[in-house]
Amino acid sequence: MSMFRCLLVSMSVLASPTFGATATEVFHRGAGFDVYRLDSGEEQRLEFFWKRKDGTPYGSIHALRRALATEGRKLIFAVNGGIYSEQFTPLGLYIENGKRYYQLTRGGGGGNFFLLPNGVFYITEKGARVVETKDYQPQDRVINAIQSGPMLVINGRLHPRFIEGYHSKYIRNGVGIDREGRVIFAISDEPVNFHAFGTLFKDRLQCPNALYLDGNISAMYAPELHRYGGWLWRRFVTMIGITSEASDAVEP
Repeated sequence: MSMFRCLLVSMSVLASPTFGATATEVFHRGAGFDVYRLDSGEEQRLEFFWKRKDGTPYGSIHALRRALATEGRKLIFAVNGGIYSEQFTPLGLYIENGKRYYQLTRGGGGGNFFLLPNGVFYITEKGARVVETKDYQPQDRVINAIQSGPMLVINGRLHPRFIEGYHSKYIRNGVGIDREGRVIFAISDEPVNFHAFGTLFKDRLQCPNALYLDGNISAMYAPELHRYGGWLWRRFVTMIGITSEASDAVEP
């Protein structure tokens, strides 16, 4: 975190110029975080992205922006999605625009995805939820969903395996649902451990439930926060974003 940024107030809010979302800089437990909170109902604007119509994966936020521009759409906000497999496919449940590509994974394994309990972030016409995998039993049609892990906050409690002061630190991003039902995305500005990241959602963002999306390669596109999608050469599988209609030319 830069010295200049450390001199900022602990929470400064930058209103989105296009809709009700707010982009926020937060200082928590000695580290900086960028937070993007949607207004109530705006979860319906979220889109999940994996492949183009021709079946080729977008692969990066930069490629997604260029592809959307050819359709006359502009990317407003985006983050990379959940943890993926060695074959560069979604690991666990993945539903995009009502179509299920991969089923829910209830088994065990290695890595952060299987640091149980893991969970699902999903959207229906009635709103968005983050739940433990074992509690994923939607009653309404699911529009978009992604499974990842570990859960960061579970019904108001921090994941039981997070240790304060633990040495493993990475850039981290995640998603939570606050007490008013609003979707909140966050990414760290510097490497942090799971305990610091989880307490950000639990204590500062007031999210009873939150889910880890990914680690070291994570990126966010939020120009208000001076975030432009990360390094060009870093490859993502899925992405979550919001677009607006635009007459932009194809971006270079």
